Amino acid sequence: MTAPKVLISDAMSSKAADIFRARGIDVDVTPKLSPEELRGVIGQYDGLCIRSSTKVTPEILDAAEGLKVIGRAGIGVDNVDVPRATQKGVIVMNTPFGNAITTAEHAIAMMFAVARQIPLANASTHAGKWEKSRFMGTEITGKTLGIIGVGNIGTIVVQRALGLRMRVVAFDPFLSDERAERMGITKVTLDELLAQADFMTIHVPKTKDTAGLIDATAINKMKKGIFVINCARGGIVDEGALRVALDTGHVAGAAFDVFADEPAKENPLFGHPNVVVTPHLGAATTEAQEKVALQVAEQMADYLLDGAVTNALNAPSLTAEEAKLLDPYLGLVKKLASFAGQVTEDEIRAIRVTFEGEAAALPHPPLVQTAVQAVLGTKLDSINMVNALEVAKEREIAVASTKAETRSDYQTLISIEVETKSQCRSVKGTLVGGKLARMVEVKGIAVETDLKGDMIYVTNEDQPGLIGSVGSLMAREGINIATFHLGRSSAGADAVAIVGLDGPAPEAVMAELKSLKHIDRAIPLRFE
Repeated sequence: MTAPKVLISDAMSSKAADIFRARGIDVDVTPKLSPEELRGVIGQYDGLCIRSSTKVTPEILDAAEGLKVIGRAGIGVDNVDVPRATQKGVIVMNTPFGNAITTAEHAIAMMFAVARQIPLANASTHAGKWEKSRFMGTEITGKTLGIIGVGNIGTIVVQRALGLRMRVVAFDPFLSDERAERMGITKVTLDELLAQADFMTIHVPKTKDTAGLIDATAINKMKKGIFVINCARGGIVDEGALRVALDTGHVAGAAFDVFADEPAKENPLFGHPNVVVTPHLGAATTEAQEKVALQVAEQMADYLLDGAVTNALNAPSLTAEEAKLLDPYLGLVKKLASFAGQVTEDEIRAIRVTFEGEAAALPHPPLVQTAVQAVLGTKLDSINMVNALEVAKEREIAVASTKAETRSDYQTLISIEVETKSQCRSVKGTLVGGKLARMVEVKGIAVETDLKGDMIYVTNEDQPGLIGSVGSLMAREGINIATFHLGRSSAGADAVAIVGLDGPAPEAVMAELKSLKHIDRAIPLRFE
C-alpha cells in the first residue's frame, strides 16, 4: 500500500514533519509557495498542512485531485474555501484548543496596553522624554467588560477578567442562562452590551453573520468612552467607522491584532494615538505554535491512516476505534442506499435511516452521510460523503435518522427509506457474522441476498413460470445467472426477484425482460 503524502506549505514547528514521518507518512516541507506553484504540485498530495499564509482557493482545490484533508494549525480557517472543499469531498480540520490560552492572554495584554497607553509611553521614554503627566490611564478593576463570543478563547478571557475584579457581560446566542450563571457573568443582548461595556472584546469567527457586526450603527450605541479590543478576525468591526468614533472621542481607544485586509500595510486605524496595533500575534507564542503544529499533524495522520476525524469543520468527529467499528456498517449502508437509489426513478423528497439492535448504539452521522451519498450518487456525479448533506439541503431533500424502539429478529438491522411524490420505498439489511452485508427485505417483502456486481431487480405478480421465463431469456442471450433470490408478500400477490449476473444485461435484453408476462418492472443494478 502506498504511503499517504502530505505537503506542509507554511512555516511551523519541525516537530509536525517529524510526526508525519514517524507515522509512516511521506511529507514535503515547502513554505512560501506562490499560488501558481501550489496549484502545480497540490495534485500529488493526500493532505495539505497550513497555517494562515497559504490561501486554499477554489482554483487550488480544483487542482487537488487526490486531496483528502486540509489541516489548519490554528483556529481560523478564513484562508480556506470550506464550502468548495466540502464540495470536493476534502475534510477541513483546525486545532481550536492549542492556541486558546495564548490568544486570550494577548487580548488581556492589549486591554492593559490601551488602557494605560503603554506603547506611547514606551516610545516617549525611549526618546529620553519624561512625560509622566501626559499618559493618564484608565483602571481595569471595577469596570464592565463586554465579551462577544464565549467559546474556547472567550471563556478563558472571562476567567482572567473575573480575576481582575471586572464585571463581565456577554453576548453569545449559544450561551445558555445556566452556563452564564455558572461562569459568574451576565448574559445580555448585543445592544445591552454596547450600552454597558467600558471595555469590549471580540471572540467570534468571521462568518456571514458576524462580518460587519460592529458597524457605524453599533458603534453609535456604545457607551461613551469605551475601549474596543479585537483579537479575533478582521472585518468584524468596521474599521473606518471606528476611526470616526475615535476622532470624535466617542470611543476612547482601540486595540487591534487583526484587520480586514492582511498583511495590513495601510489601515484607517493606523497612526491614531489612542490605538494599539499588533501584526496578528494572538497565537504567536512558542508554546502555542508547537502545540497546534503537533495537534494538526496527529489529527491529519489519524485520518489518513485510520479514518479518525477530529476537529473537522465539515464532517462529524470519529475516533480511530469508531472508524474501525463502523467499517462493515458503512459498507452495508452504502449497498442498501445504492439499491434504493438505483430503483427509485422519481424525484426524491426524503431519505430516512433507521437503526435497530446493535446498530442503534453506533455513531450515526457518518452512516447517515454515507446513505445520502449512496442514494444521490446514483443520480449525481459530484457527490461525496463530506458534501452529501449539503447537496441534499440544496435540493430540499429532507434527511432524518432514528433509533427503533423495538428490537427486530436480527442482531443488527438498518433500514433506508426513500420517499418520492408517489411512493415510499424501504430496504433493510443486516451483517452476517458481523462483516458480510446482506439485504433482507425490500418494500416489506422478505428477500435475502448479497448485493454485488451486476444484478437485476424485478417486481412481478406471483405466478408460475417467472424463473423459467427469465432463465430462458438469459440463456438464449448467453448471460449466465449467478444467483436468483425470490420473495413475495403472499401467494399470488406482489413478488420481487433479485437476479445476480456474471455481466451486465444489454438494453435490448432488459427491454424484452420488461415485456414478459406478469413482470411490472425490471431495473438493472450495479454494485462495486
